[in-house]
Amino acid sequence: MGKKVKLREQKVGLAHLRGEQQNLDRRNEHSDQRRDSLAARLRAGDRTAAAELVDLYYERIYLFMRRLGHSRQVSEDLTQESFLNAWGHIGQLRDGKALNSWLYRIAGNVSKLYWRRHKGREAASIEGIEVADGSSKTEGDKAGHNEQLEQLKNAVTRLPIKLRQAVVLHYMQQLTITEAAEAAGIRKGTFKSRLNRALKALRKHVM
Repeated sequence: MGKKVKLREQKVGLAHLRGEQQNLDRRNEHSDQRRDSLAARLRAGDRTAAAELVDLYYERIYLFMRRLGHSRQVSEDLTQESFLNAWGHIGQLRDGKALNSWLYRIAGNVSKLYWRRHKGREAASIEGIEVADGSSKTEGDKAGHNEQLEQLKNAVTRLPIKLRQAVVLHYMQQLTITEAAEAAGIRKGTFKSRLNRALKALRKHVM
């Protein structure tokens, strides 16, 4: 009897997992269809699609700028400039699958141009590295964790811009390696090399 119950529970568990996977697949399919539709409307010059693009991506691009080390005000300005540039280069957008990398590549170029124009300006403290829930930690543990977090933020800020961008694109903006490499305008192998160099540098500064 016990074996039958256990087997039934396993079947129910597997069915639940399959159901969750199917739901995830449907959400991803819907997301892909939405991006394809949005990309097609953008290429057709649909201004309502341009407004939808801003609604969908404004916060992501703003955080991208903050995580690259720009101040809040500069990040707002560069985010707006990125969307203006995107509308001006809409013909370069291939399809919905390329939407993420296309927009981040434009934003990355806007950021690079800003740094080139303001050589010597220090990066601002980055946003986007969150503190994990430390409810079970002691006050001493929390203080140590927060100190390590600050070390990590400072270490990312001190990275050369190309290495910093690699970390931000993949780990903070959560782009795939392929998307992040396309966004950076480099080959996947080159991107992986930059990412490895960045992680190696961070390990030296964060104990």
